[in-house]
Amino acid sequence: MSERKNFFRFVIPSVLAFALSGVYTIVDGFFIGQRLGDTGLAAIVLGYPIAAIIQALGTGMGMSGAIRFTIMQAKESGEQRTCLGGTALLMLLAGGLITVLLLVFLHPLLRLLGAEGDILQLTAEYIRVIAVGTVFQLLATGFVPFIRNMGGAAFAMTAMIAGFLTNVFLDYFFVWKWGMAGAAWATVIGQGVTMLAALGFFIAKKAVFALPPVSAIPSFFASVCKVAVAPFGLTISPTITIVMMNRFLLLYGNEQDVAAYSCISYVVSIAYLLLQGVGDGSQPLISRHYGENDMTAALGVRRLAYRTALAITVVCMIALFLARAFVGTLFGASPDASREVAAYLPMFLATMLFLAFVRVTISYFYATEKTGLSYALVFAEPGFQLALFLTLPLAFDLFGVWLTVPLAQVLAWLVSVCARHRIDRKIIAEVKKA
Repeated sequence: MSERKNFFRFVIPSVLAFALSGVYTIVDGFFIGQRLGDTGLAAIVLGYPIAAIIQALGTGMGMSGAIRFTIMQAKESGEQRTCLGGTALLMLLAGGLITVLLLVFLHPLLRLLGAEGDILQLTAEYIRVIAVGTVFQLLATGFVPFIRNMGGAAFAMTAMIAGFLTNVFLDYFFVWKWGMAGAAWATVIGQGVTMLAALGFFIAKKAVFALPPVSAIPSFFASVCKVAVAPFGLTISPTITIVMMNRFLLLYGNEQDVAAYSCISYVVSIAYLLLQGVGDGSQPLISRHYGENDMTAALGVRRLAYRTALAITVVCMIALFLARAFVGTLFGASPDASREVAAYLPMFLATMLFLAFVRVTISYFYATEKTGLSYALVFAEPGFQLALFLTLPLAFDLFGVWLTVPLAQVLAWLVSVCARHRIDRKIIAEVKKA
């Protein structure tokens, strides 16, 4: 099979799987918006960061364990036998801890995110259920990278589709009956379906859930967490943006601005996840070539990833721009909020090409264990955003808040270009020596 065909065999299911993971919350937003209007939309977007952090943790730990599995397999090391079981144990322990912390500190945490009054109560209804189902969500998102790296990219997509369809079906009934809690239960049960499908795959493949020796578990956890920071950060970066946008929109604007941004974040997040799907779909091939010390092939896969990400981005930009007047209406936003969506969405679309380059570059760095650089790029954009949030609104008021995210993406792109150039020079020099 040619490298190009092999690339798309991994990337297409990955892109579709990531798209579906984003649609989970969009489906919740759609039904909640129809049921509770702007207040419900504001509540779910304020609670979304917590749900997103849980999924990002699962993605980070699962991706880190899967990368380790692939590299050790390429090096014909017996260590890969403990990767699946050890990573699953880590996710189980993390899930239990997160559930306890969320239930104990729920209201202070939601106030920190900006929820007050009626919105606080609605958001709490949603997050209580999400907290109870944390383990299911961690395992569902964490097992997918292993399935993909074991050659089951198409099955991973199928498992995600099964969970998504379950979520949509249950949302239709649960939201109208139980409101915010119903949407959360639909999400948790949908993730549970994906988790069960993943377990079925492992059983069919006779995958080994072996654990490292007890004395080696702390070091194994530490090594997984070290690499997991980058994919976790990449997944959670849009959520950090949402948190800061919500806070500053409430500071310089009002609830209507938050509702408008929730609609924008829903549709833009799908494009972001498609780009992450390209990066993470190319990861098994890049990691395998890296483990085999074939960097020429790894760079070839990266080139395909850049081209694919750019093509997807252009399509998304055109489609969303043409549909900008209808996005707010789709989610049940008020006419005023819908007009805000149509006015500000083009600003977010204008810098998506820069974001596409950054996303693929980050995935390449953590796939090849360039941990420090992947950290730097992952958190460059949120760092720029914070600096701009603290300065631009002082000069431009509410418009400065809206301008912050696109400008931060351009700055992050400049950093990624410099970082990639630095690494590529070293690789080219090593290839010439060989």
